Amino acid sequence: MTIAGYITDPAEIYRQSFATIRAEADLTRFDASTAQVVVRMIHACGMTDLAGDIVVSPDFASAGQAALQRGGAVICDVEMVRQGVIKRLLPADNSLICTLSDPEVAQRAKELGTTRSAAQVDLWGGYLENSIVVIGNAPTALFRLLERIDEGAPKPAAIIGAPVGFVGAAESKAALIADPRGVPFIAVRGRRGGSAIAAAALNALAAGLEGHG
Repeated sequence: MTIAGYITDPAEIYRQSFATIRAEADLTRFDASTAQVVVRMIHACGMTDLAGDIVVSPDFASAGQAALQRGGAVICDVEMVRQGVIKRLLPADNSLICTLSDPEVAQRAKELGTTRSAAQVDLWGGYLENSIVVIGNAPTALFRLLERIDEGAPKPAAIIGAPVGFVGAAESKAALIADPRGVPFIAVRGRRGGSAIAAAALNALAAGLEGHG
């Protein structure tokens, strides 16, 4: 059985999707580069009202794109985020790092009485400088990242803060928004977020570079 009438051209699907988002979402408070990021975040979740919950620093897009061009690592809190990054868009063979499954992490989490997501952040020190940290799942990872910066760890070039959930998600993003420690960022206020939204923000940064569509 063939179902007639649905669109099969990928380019046309993207065109219509992005046109719908721009028609329905209020993007007026974002500059062009940031709006491109917000559009892709909305595209990842299908909720045009997400734009109202997005908080972004003025230098986020430029700082994130510059970090990618310099070859900065992309550090992800979970494998779902890492797998969502479109590698062909990365401009400098950027490393995609997720340390959640590192054997040291489980033991460290047990010793500290914390989550593996938080414990893994202590392994990020050597990668943080000039990196983009992409958090789409674990509020404890975002909390711990902010703590590590306060403790003197190198600051990443940018933070994508979009952990999802009912415990700590809204609070961790509120902490980032209230005091980003001088790091350019984008965050989704409240409970909403997720790996797809976080990865979409990173992909939008890469897609906005010269030579990508």
